This record gives sequence, structure tokens and C-alpha cells, in this order.
Amino acid sequence: MRYELFIALRYIRSKKKQTILSLGAIAIAVMIMVVVLAMIAGLSDELHDTTVDQLSHVTVTPHDRNEYIYFYNTLVNDIENMEYVVSASPRLDGSVSLTKADRNRNAQLRGIDAERENLVFSINEDIKEGSFENLILQRNTIVIGVDLAKRLDLEVGDSVDASFPEARPMSLRVVGIFETGTPADENVVYTSLPTSQYFYQTQDVVNRISIRLDDVYKDLEVANAIKDKGFEAAGWTELNPEILQLLNIAYIANTIETGLVAIIASFGVVSTLNTMVMSKVKEIGILMAMGVPKSSIKKIFVIQSGILGLAGSIIGALLGIVIGLSIGSLEYHETDAILGVTELPIVIRALDVFLIILAISVLNLIAGIYPAQRAASLDPVEAISASR
Repeated sequence: MRYELFIALRYIRSKKKQTILSLGAIAIAVMIMVVVLAMIAGLSDELHDTTVDQLSHVTVTPHDRNEYIYFYNTLVNDIENMEYVVSASPRLDGSVSLTKADRNRNAQLRGIDAERENLVFSINEDIKEGSFENLILQRNTIVIGVDLAKRLDLEVGDSVDASFPEARPMSLRVVGIFETGTPADENVVYTSLPTSQYFYQTQDVVNRISIRLDDVYKDLEVANAIKDKGFEAAGWTELNPEILQLLNIAYIANTIETGLVAIIASFGVVSTLNTMVMSKVKEIGILMAMGVPKSSIKKIFVIQSGILGLAGSIIGALLGIVIGLSIGSLEYHETDAILGVTELPIVIRALDVFLIILAISVLNLIAGIYPAQRAASLDPVEAISASR
């Protein structure tokens, strides 16, 4: 063990109260950073799950004044061969009026290819009753949102009358009920693409193609590639800029808060080391009189700063993980839930914790340079005589 490290550890042990206070300040700061970052990461993931994942990452619509997209099968196959595209789902959207007995509700009827639609939106995960695949096996069937089903008093197996101006009235049988926790539960009805085309009396056409990407932030790149083919396309960041803005605000706020907390913790270390320099003036003077170079004096106090920063960061990270997991395990009553969330979303990422420990350790190491220079600048004779 080099003597600089030995002396640094001895100084740390000799001032136990100051050491504990410094470690505590750093640990609390790191704990706050870990918990806050875990909450923001959890909320960001929850925001993705309830918004971005429920959206079409890229949406293709008819070009110019066309009402429909013709020869859509060829276009869908071309899109699915593009980079970043996971799947593409064509559909024919329109309004519909649903009537059962004396109950009537307006909704959006989505004629879809059930297999492709599930690849884009994972609808099977939201099915509460019945089966989404029944849309493939049986014509004139629908899968309806749970809230809309309650308003119309519908259950799986029931039939409902569908009508709309210029559409062909028909009876549709419920084969499934879904629940997403979004407004779609009250105003969306799924049916097969052939059933929708028959209802609206159209040819084999669609008016929208929804696309899912493996990288949601490549939406503009894919949209531009589709535009080059002569179709209108827009990414989710264009159509829903408020979601992207919210994510950016959360990231910026977290960065600022993390930086401020880190700076506050570093000031605690600087204060402790300055106090230690003042209390160890005689010892520093003796070391310098013995021939210890100024560079070694600097190393002693920089090493102290590094040890305090690393130890405090590790302690704080462990506390933050424990507190974060404890908070994340708390459940709320459904009446207190926000957007259907009954648990506070907490996501603790190993990389985030490592980066926090690294950043705080480095910052405290840098913060130790000033008191280290102050100690090295002392005159050995004056230091020894001043301490008498």
C-alpha cells in the first residue's frame, strides 16, 4: 500500500464525525438520484405502454384527394420489407351507429386483418372475454370495448344492429370484449376487413395502414421512405408531438435535478476536506518537513475525496434500490388509480445505478482538488509554528 493511501485512510478514520457526515450527505444525494431516476424511468415506460405502444408508429393514408388506398396488399408487402418495420396492418375505418333494443351508441368501426393488427397493436393481450381470432373465422362479427359493451348491455354471443348513412345495415355478433384502459374501450369496435368493406359498400380497399417499428424513433425515416413511393405517411412524433415533448421535459428535468443534487453532495465533501486541512496543519507541515513532496500531499487529499465519494455513492445506491423497490410494491385502490395505474411504476436499471455511482465518484474526486491544493500550498515552517 502506498503511503499516500495509508495516510488518507488514517485521516478519514481520525475524524469519524466529519467522515460520517460526508458519507451521509453523499449517500442521501445518491439515494435521491436513484429513486427519482427510477420513478422517471418507470413513468416514461408507463407513458410508452399507455400511449406510444398504443399508437401506430407510422400511419399511411390515401394520397392527395383520394378517399381510399388501392392495391394495398402490394404496398403492405413492400412496407414490411423496409428497414425497422416489424409489421404493417391495413384497415378500413369508418363511423357506425350501434343499436340494441332502446340503447344506441356511435362508435368507430375498424375493419382489420386480425393477424396483422395483433402484430402491430398486440390486441390479444387486451382481450378479456371471447377471442380476437374469431374475427378471422366468422364473418359479421365484432370485438367491442368493455365500456361500450356495458353501455349497450352486450355480452359475448349477443348481436347488435349496425347502421350508418350510405352504409348497408346489418346485424353483428359479439365474439370478444377488450379492455385497454384508454378511450378506445368506449368508442372502438373491431371487425374483419371483408365485413367492413361489405358494410360500407366499397371495393377491396382500405383508408389507413398502421405500422409498427422496432425503433419508435425511426418513424420519420420510414415515413419519408413511404412518401417516396407516392403515398401520404406520418410518424407518431409528427402526429403526437405533445407526447414527445412530455418525454423530453421529463428527461431535461431529471438531468437538471440530478446535476443539482450531485453538486450539493460535492460541496459537502469540499467542506469536510477543508476542515480536515485546517485541523491537520501541523501534520501536513511535519510531512512536508520530512521531505514528502507537494504532489504526494495533493494525492492524500484527492484520495480521501475519492474514497468518500465512492463509499458514499455505493451506500446511497443500495439505499435507493431498497427504497425504490419498497415504493414500487405499494398498491393503490382502483378508485385512486391514475390512467388505470394501480402501482407506482419503478424501473431500476443497473446501468443507471452504475452511471450515478461513477458520476458522483468522479465529481467528488474533482471537488477534492481545491482542498488538496490548499494543503500542498502550506509552508511547512509556518504550518508547524502556527499549530503550537
